[in-house]
Amino acid sequence: MKTNLNRCAWCEKTDLYKDYHDNEWGVPVYEDQKLFEFLILETFQAGLSWLTILNKRENFVEAFENFDYKKVARYDDDNFGELVTNAGIIRNKLKIKAAISNAQAFIEVQKEFGSFSKYIWGFVDDKPIKNTYKSLADVPATTPLSDKISKDLKKRGFKFVGSTVIYAYMQATGMVNDHLASCFRYDEV
Repeated sequence: MKTNLNRCAWCEKTDLYKDYHDNEWGVPVYEDQKLFEFLILETFQAGLSWLTILNKRENFVEAFENFDYKKVARYDDDNFGELVTNAGIIRNKLKIKAAISNAQAFIEVQKEFGSFSKYIWGFVDDKPIKNTYKSLADVPATTPLSDKISKDLKKRGFKFVGSTVIYAYMQATGMVNDHLASCFRYDEV
C-alpha cells in the first residue's frame, strides 16, 4: 500500500479502508457480476458503516457464491435459512430477501437491456461524472440523478435501493468520481 499520499479523509481509519480507496473505490465497473456484487454490498450497508461491510466482504462472497446472480436468483427457503443463520454476514431477513429478489430483478434488467451494465451506465451516458469536491462536507449523500435511478430501480422491483444507497453505489462503481480534488486518486480514476 502506498504511504504518505493525500487521500480522501474517510479512508484513513484502517489499512483495509485505505486499500479499498486506493484500488477500488471510484474505478469504473462495467462487468455485470461485479456490478451485482456492489449492489448487494451497498444494500446490506444501508444503515451501517461501509467498514462493517468491508470487514465481512469475504463472508459475503462465500455466502452469495461469488455474487453469481443467476444462482442467487434461484435461492429457496433452505438457502434463505442458511443465510439468516450465517454469523459472517449481516443477518437482516429483509436485506437477505431483497438480495434474492434483486438478483431476479437484475436478470430481468439484463433481458431488457442486454446487460445490467448497459442499463445502469446509460444514466450517465456511459462515462463517469467527474466532480471537483474540495472537502468531505461538499460531497452529497444524494443527487437528483441518484433519486432518478433509485426510483427506476424500485419501479423494476429492486429493494433497499434508496437514493443514498444508490449514490454510494455510483461512487463505488465509478459512475461518479467523488475522490476529493486533492486526493492522489482523483486524476487516476
